Amino acid sequence: MSKQVIDFIDPVVQQVVNKFVDRSDVGFKKYGKTMRDDKSDLFTWLNHIQEELMDATLYIQRLKEEISNLREERDLRNAIQDLDVVDPEVVLDFKSLKHQKKKKIKKNSHYYFTIDEPVFKTKGISATAASHLIPLMKNEKDN
Repeated sequence: MSKQVIDFIDPVVQQVVNKFVDRSDVGFKKYGKTMRDDKSDLFTWLNHIQEELMDATLYIQRLKEEISNLREERDLRNAIQDLDVVDPEVVLDFKSLKHQKKKKIKKNSHYYFTIDEPVFKTKGISATAASHLIPLMKNEKDN
């Protein structure tokens, strides 16, 4: 085993080099030889490369799906925040409270109400996001 001292300017490069060394150590423990000592034929090496690239493609696809899901969730959250929902009972209660001098209405008071038929501002929400949100609302209404 040989040792080498390297002065790293870039910490990212240092992390990658450390991972290569760690990966090499794992391979040596598993197979009992270094890659230089492995006398596999060319076809075997090509097969290893192909399998690794196939795995990498699967990892890329999985991450793309995760990013897509995160974007979809963000769009749903934004759409929910943009909902224009008004319950006439709350508006009436608010107006009646406003005219009563005994009770002062504080700014940012909280009122609880139910949503019967949501009205969506559809800007920024994909058809897929809407297709997930609308059935949820329908199910809640049925229950």
